[in-house]
Amino acid sequence: MRVSATAAGFAVTAAAAAAIGFVLLADAGHGAPSAGAARPVAHGGGMPVPVVSVIKRTVPVYLDYVGTTEAIRSVTLQAKVTGYLAQQVAEDGADVKQGQLLYRIDPRDFQAALDQVKAQAQHDSAAFDYSRLSQHRNATLSKDGWVTQDTFDQTTSTLHQAEATLAADAAAIDTAKLNLGYTEICAPFAGRLSRSLVHEGALIDANSTQLNTLVQLDPIYATFNPSETDLAAIEKARAKGSVPVEVLTSDDGHRSFSGALSFLDNTVDRSTGTITARATISNPDRSLLPGEFIHVRVHVADQPNALLVPQVALGSSQLGKFVYVVGAEGRVEQRFVSLGATYGGLVVIDKGVKVGDRVIVGDLQKIAAGVPVQPQPVKVGTV
Repeated sequence: MRVSATAAGFAVTAAAAAAIGFVLLADAGHGAPSAGAARPVAHGGGMPVPVVSVIKRTVPVYLDYVGTTEAIRSVTLQAKVTGYLAQQVAEDGADVKQGQLLYRIDPRDFQAALDQVKAQAQHDSAAFDYSRLSQHRNATLSKDGWVTQDTFDQTTSTLHQAEATLAADAAAIDTAKLNLGYTEICAPFAGRLSRSLVHEGALIDANSTQLNTLVQLDPIYATFNPSETDLAAIEKARAKGSVPVEVLTSDDGHRSFSGALSFLDNTVDRSTGTITARATISNPDRSLLPGEFIHVRVHVADQPNALLVPQVALGSSQLGKFVYVVGAEGRVEQRFVSLGATYGGLVVIDKGVKVGDRVIVGDLQKIAAGVPVQPQPVKVGTV
């Protein structure tokens, strides 16, 4: 479950904006007014300030890592027969489907070899028919003593040899068909081609000439290295079922992809104190490529009753982070806080505030502890 918030971490209703008479910006936490926006003058009760009540929600607990993408399958395409390349069917860098034709080697030599073994099989089939008739005839004559036993045995042996020859011919036909089929190199799985290493007219040497490489892009692996101190949390999450994983790219678009933890190695690397882990990530648009650096978020648990405030409410001093709260008699109180995880425009406060506290989210540089203010409620994004 992710936290959603506006760019400034909260949204002002039209009625509240009209009553306060100012516009909240993304940097409202620093007290910077929008250009040309008039600020109301205090009327006895103090300066109007936007406030948000501390909210309590159940939020996800993430473990964050830097990782890389890795192809699930990657193969080097090679031919099993020798011949001249007749055609490159798929273009360089093309996305191809499983079984799609990629390259074609000149098939004429292999078609001729197939025709030859078929003709030999027909020749041997005729010899088999003669041997079968001869053996049957000698078997009848042998009973009446018209042919010797040795002659009968010879014709029987010749028949068995003809049967074996036909079996060899059938195997030769299958081999010739396979070789003819090997002249077409097809994609063993769906993926994306690299650039071709050969071109039409090149002599392809069986099992040695590399034609291209093919990688699978959907799904794709996200590989990362949790520390051994995180193992207990990860194993506890795995014991409950599938562990969701979110992947964010490092580009300006911050693209997001989802998947699940699929592999955890069986040995901790003692030199680094980490273990290799891998998540299988859905990549339907094939925009993730192997070798990219990514940000990996592993959802290991949920934290109930977490207290959240907009990040723009945070101030900073030499003593640490703080928020301003509207206290008794409408006066400002400064509360130093201990921060937890961030969720969009919201941040978890582990210590320093309680549910219902009215936290000031704007004009922080214009107020101080003890100053009277007029709280003006605004809305905050939901978890």
